Amino acid sequence: MFRTFGAEDATDLAALVARRDVTPDELLDAALQSVEELNPALNAVVLVQEEAARRAIAAGLPAGPFTGVPFLVKDLGCEAVDFPAHNGSRLLANTRYAQDSAIFERMRATGVVTFGRTTSPEGGIGVATEAAVYGGPTRNPWNLDHTSGGSSGGSGAAVAAGIVAMAHGSDGGGSVRVPASCCGLFGFKPTRARLPDGPYSGEGWGGMAIDGFLTHSVRDTAAMLDACAGADLGAPYWAPPLHRSHADAISRPPQRLRVALCDTTLTGEPIHPEVRDAVLAAGALLESLGHVVEPMRPHADVARMMAAWTDIVACGTALGIRKALRGQPLAEGEVEGVSRGAIARAAQIPGERYLEAVGEIHAFGRQMARFFDPERGPDILLSATLAEPPAKVGRFSHDTEDYVAFRTGPEGVFAYSPFCAVFNASGQPAASVPLGMSAGGLPIGIHLATRFGEDELLIALCAEIERAAPWSHRRPAPLPLGPA
Repeated sequence: MFRTFGAEDATDLAALVARRDVTPDELLDAALQSVEELNPALNAVVLVQEEAARRAIAAGLPAGPFTGVPFLVKDLGCEAVDFPAHNGSRLLANTRYAQDSAIFERMRATGVVTFGRTTSPEGGIGVATEAAVYGGPTRNPWNLDHTSGGSSGGSGAAVAAGIVAMAHGSDGGGSVRVPASCCGLFGFKPTRARLPDGPYSGEGWGGMAIDGFLTHSVRDTAAMLDACAGADLGAPYWAPPLHRSHADAISRPPQRLRVALCDTTLTGEPIHPEVRDAVLAAGALLESLGHVVEPMRPHADVARMMAAWTDIVACGTALGIRKALRGQPLAEGEVEGVSRGAIARAAQIPGERYLEAVGEIHAFGRQMARFFDPERGPDILLSATLAEPPAKVGRFSHDTEDYVAFRTGPEGVFAYSPFCAVFNASGQPAASVPLGMSAGGLPIGIHLATRFGEDELLIALCAEIERAAPWSHRRPAPLPLGPA
């Protein structure tokens, strides 16, 4: 594991390489050894491509903030020639690509040594990672009976376990922030279009999906965001330019901020008592730092937004499956139950309803923008990331074909994760910071969000919190080694 080298994060590892205290090949050896020892218990790392990683090292790595640091990319999107993908699905298993995606090119330019992919639920539509194509669930290093989250659950588990210091993820409804909360990591969702989508995708889920990273430190995320930020050619959206950079923003505390604290869901329902306690403790911490904290929640039509999100994602899932089938009928067992349910739901959605749903998403974004009005509103909304501690494995299985109930039912995804998708719909930046712990020893994430385009303000606050209440000392207990 990377901490064998005395490193706390990827920035530390890159410094060791720069000083020639360790070579990229030695770091890769350690990461591969960790996969061999820990992955049988976790089921987090798939499609290991050691030869591609060795070739990259031998050819000479780019000089960047993470030169020589082992790295993993999510097995969903992030198309790359050397890294075929299953995309969480038996139907899409071993998909190969003719060119690298823009996000992969930018990550590679930081000098990372990519050597494999991490697990994802089929279609990326779950808050747990239990795709059939991987032969079993991905488990949480803090407690193997619990989920590592989704849809970037493999990345969350691999980083939390110490296989790598950071990993790529993506976030269309919380898929970076949910595993960050479950695994005790930092997860940041940038403003819509801050990172490139092309050339394989024009946009993800009506503009709601974006790439991101699972890290142990705010500074690792800041450096990777700076390296990857900026629209690619032909992008349909363009994020407001950064004032300077994420790295510059975290070098000093932000101004004193007005913080709205929500210790319920955004529609007023109670959350788990231990999670509520963590939210209140986070509010007290911000008050101790001089910020003004007051109870408040947005007046926005969250239920309507979530219904629109559900329809948009159903259509996106159905489109992806239809393209993969290339005119052939869907065979038994090619996709999981929730995906079959999404196909059925999409078949009931006429074109005008799809456009209406997109319009509802954007109308909701305007409601959230009014809540954060610079003259009268708060600067930050503080809440939980999830309404309860990490769920048990199996609770969010994709076996069911009732796609709508899976998302919006009383025991569904949105009841468990009622905060994250709000900011995919609005496009605003949001982050999960690992401040809380349950009585059972499971991480509890605290969610922070701000105005559209104000990524630097948000990440500066996250860095101030990290300095005041460091989380780097928190480590899962050692995992069982060898075959499961």
